[in-house]
Amino acid sequence: MAGRHVALLRGINVGTAKRVAMADLRALVEGLGYGHVSTLLNSGNVVFTVPAKAAKTSPAKRIEQALEKQLGVSSRVLALSAAELAVIVAENPLEKVATDPSRLFVAVVFDGSALAALTPLTKQDWGQDRLALGTRAAYLWCVEGMTESRLAKAANRALGDAVTTRNWATILKLDALMHSEPT
Repeated sequence: MAGRHVALLRGINVGTAKRVAMADLRALVEGLGYGHVSTLLNSGNVVFTVPAKAAKTSPAKRIEQALEKQLGVSSRVLALSAAELAVIVAENPLEKVATDPSRLFVAVVFDGSALAALTPLTKQDWGQDRLALGTRAAYLWCVEGMTESRLAKAANRALGDAVTTRNWATILKLDALMHSEPT
């Protein structure tokens, strides 16, 4: 569990009820004893290192609890190691199909078994939109964007709160940040 991690906070900064300043998020994660903390964009993405002495505890749970206690914000948190994020990037079968990385979405599930809920959707015709499943994420190519996509709406209904979604451009930025030298 030691090493570089990324925490993806579900629903942070999407609506006005869950706004968290990224400076506050960085300070919160640093206050938990994690190192080399940096945020990406203004949407609840934070990269950090887990010291060996803290490797036995779940960063996701610790960050969730601290968000609630210190900032009064309830949010599910998904923490991925650099290796786990690299698998998500490597498994993407839609990268060559998608022509706009802001319309290619990666729905990362909190538990891999949740992806079974999407299996029936893989057998349906979604027009130009595409769906593919990996071991820890679903990949959605939404030609007209997520808000206009019947596929995205169906996937959101099927997964509920078992998922947090980022576009491909953000996933690639997070992956690059995870593999860069900590500052």
